[in-house]
Amino acid sequence: MAIKFEITIESRETSARLGKIHTPHGCVDTPAFMPVGTQATVKSVTPEELSDLGVQIVLANTYHLYLRPGHDVISALGGLHSFMHWDGPILTDSGGYQIFSLAKFRKIADHGVTFQSHIDGSRHLLTPEKAIEIQEALGSDIMMCLDECTSYPATHSEAQKSLTLSIDWAKSCKKSRNTNSGALFGIVQGGMFDDLRAKGVEALTDIGFDGYALGGLSVGEPKEQLLDIAAFTLPLLPDAFPRYVMGVGAPEDLVDLVSLGTDMFDCVMPTRNARNGQLFVKTGTLNICNAQYRDDKRPVDHGCPCYTCTHYSRAYLRHLYMAKELLSYRLNTIHNIHYFMTLMTEMREAIGQDRFVQFKRDFYALRSGGE
Repeated sequence: MAIKFEITIESRETSARLGKIHTPHGCVDTPAFMPVGTQATVKSVTPEELSDLGVQIVLANTYHLYLRPGHDVISALGGLHSFMHWDGPILTDSGGYQIFSLAKFRKIADHGVTFQSHIDGSRHLLTPEKAIEIQEALGSDIMMCLDECTSYPATHSEAQKSLTLSIDWAKSCKKSRNTNSGALFGIVQGGMFDDLRAKGVEALTDIGFDGYALGGLSVGEPKEQLLDIAAFTLPLLPDAFPRYVMGVGAPEDLVDLVSLGTDMFDCVMPTRNARNGQLFVKTGTLNICNAQYRDDKRPVDHGCPCYTCTHYSRAYLRHLYMAKELLSYRLNTIHNIHYFMTLMTEMREAIGQDRFVQFKRDFYALRSGGE
């Protein structure tokens, strides 16, 4: 079930590149954004709607599906694709970030992480071998190594210790992987230190993976530091494999990171922000709860062809949100995912036409101009 990655066009102006990831469940055009379906669902929308919106690949989470309903249950029901009725590619995170976020309920050791379930308080041990076992049972097209997400801020010695553990776990993950299972990506940690990031890249490429991700970003560091680390680390990764920046999803970040050579992204931002009433538009963001939209007949974003903008006014969307109607989540999510998919399509077109610098300039000019 190994994937095949091909680069079709490289920008002459930037490090942006156009490519394709071929998986057993279909092709993914890169740069690509993956909506997050943590619990085998992208919240409030159906798989059919995702496909109609142009989504080619989704992300699901090992930690959550292990706890509920259980990877053994999903496996017995035909695997994750069948279980969630999604026939496109699926990438599964290892659960490392979720355990990182449960700092009060976990204990890290060389062999793995002991943690307490956020659902019922039960105790569990997640090892690198177990993370692979779960993802193989789910039937992921792309699996992620178990890693320790380095906290921010962290000292050099703390980041080095975390990196060493993540490298050891990466070796164990690859060793325990079944050759017939999905592709396996390594995750580069190293905190905010260039020398540790370089060491992480060297170690992971020596082990050898089907793709490489940058982890430990967007964990509270200043935006400039995120981009500096990415700008330093991405060129060190081998050209012939997908490059994935994990958990980063603000539109500005996507544009900046694509220009640096990133191929894959995931983030809860389009769906979570939709449920919180924040909608993405060409000029920035629109908070639908604002009183100024109470009698606004216009669509969310002028010229947007999504289902929400085609049929509903800002006034109606504000009413739904203020009334806490479930349809609010659905319509807002449809619009936000459409926005993100359109942004990725426009970036791919700009790379293909070798005009990414102009695209980036126009993108920021629109956002600085206001509504």
